[in-house]
Amino acid sequence: MTRRRKLRPEEEALWNKVAKTAEPLNPNKPIMDIDPKPVTKRPMPEVRTEFTLPVKAIRNDKGSTAFDLTPSISKQVDDAPLRMDRKTFGRMRQGRLVPEGKIDLHGMTQDRAHPALAQFILRAHSQRKRLVLVITGKGKQDRGDDLMPVRTGVLRHQVPQWLSVPPLSQAVLQITQAHQKHGGGGAYYVYLKRNR
Repeated sequence: MTRRRKLRPEEEALWNKVAKTAEPLNPNKPIMDIDPKPVTKRPMPEVRTEFTLPVKAIRNDKGSTAFDLTPSISKQVDDAPLRMDRKTFGRMRQGRLVPEGKIDLHGMTQDRAHPALAQFILRAHSQRKRLVLVITGKGKQDRGDDLMPVRTGVLRHQVPQWLSVPPLSQAVLQITQAHQKHGGGGAYYVYLKRNR
């Protein structure tokens, strides 16, 4: 036996309207009329139209303003959980560890930089290197005349994301901004996992 659901008021009203226009197959049989109930409309849920983004205004040399819509990339990298020895991490951040290899992505497009970075990281991991330096550059700041907000330093923002997804995440233990003597905000230290 199939269960029939109860008709909603607007469905009952529509059914009654259609039923009155139909010709009965058996004219001698009485027609049952369903009393329509008043249709009550449910109130629409309130939609929030206001929202705020963590927008940071950046002034360039010409005095015009651009907007950075993302949180500071250095803040995102610094907020990542510590997955390595705290003492070694502290020495690395202070620039006291010497990188065993480096790659300079400065000036490359994303299409060229991503495969170059992947090849470099996987090769360094297979060579049992632990600390490498990835130079991204800080990005152009002279984009204040654009109408739309523009993210400055595309590679600087993309590299941590590329390093945090497979296949590179399988080789990377920790990422942090480089010390000033190794490039500061335009470079990253990448500490690799032990190659077994």
